[in-house]
Amino acid sequence: MKKLPLIFSIIALAGVIALAVVDFTRGSKKPAAVESADAPALQGEVVYFNMDRVLQEYDRANDLRSVVETKVNSINQEVTRRQNKLQKDANAFSDKMNKGLMTQSSAQVQYQKLQEQEASFNSYAQQKQQEILEEQQVMLNQISDAIKTFVDEYNAEKGYAMIIATQGDILPMPVVTAIDRDITDELIEGLNAAYVKEKGKKE
Repeated sequence: MKKLPLIFSIIALAGVIALAVVDFTRGSKKPAAVESADAPALQGEVVYFNMDRVLQEYDRANDLRSVVETKVNSINQEVTRRQNKLQKDANAFSDKMNKGLMTQSSAQVQYQKLQEQEASFNSYAQQKQQEILEEQQVMLNQISDAIKTFVDEYNAEKGYAMIIATQGDILPMPVVTAIDRDITDELIEGLNAAYVKEKGKKE
C-alpha cells in the first residue's frame, strides 16, 4: 500500500509532461492554466473520467447489480430458513431435556443428530457465502471488461495520450485538479448507447 502515493505521483507527473509537450507542439502562446475550460480536448491530450459516476449511471452495471442482488437475497433467505429450522430443533431438544421427556440413550442419539445437522448447515452456509463472493466478482469483471473495451474503442477514435479514471468527490484521486478535460458524461452516454444496441441484437 505504501507504493500507491508513488504510483499516483508518477501518473500525475506523466500527465503534466504530456500536457506540456502537446501545448509546446501546438505553439500555444498562453499557459495551459488559462486555457478555456469549455475548449474540447484534443488528440494527444490527457483526459479523465469519474469512475464512481460511471458505475452509478452505466445501465449495464445497474442491471448486473440487480441480477446479483436478487440471487444474493434468494441465497440469504434460504440460509436464514435453514438456520431458523436448526435453531427450532435445538430449542425443542432442550425443552424436552429440561422437562425430562427423553431417556438418556434417546437424548444422546438426538444430540448427535443435532450436531450433524449443525455441521451440515455450517458447510452449506460457507458454500453459499463463497457463491455470493464469486457472483460479485464475476459481476465486477463483466462491468470492468465492458468499460475497458468501450474506452479502448472510444480512444481509438479520439486519440488521447492518456485516459485516467478518477474516484471520489472530495479531493478525487488520482486527478486532484486539472483543466476541464472530464469526459465522464461522454463515456456514460456512449456506454449506455452501446449497451442498448447490444441488447437490441439479443432480442
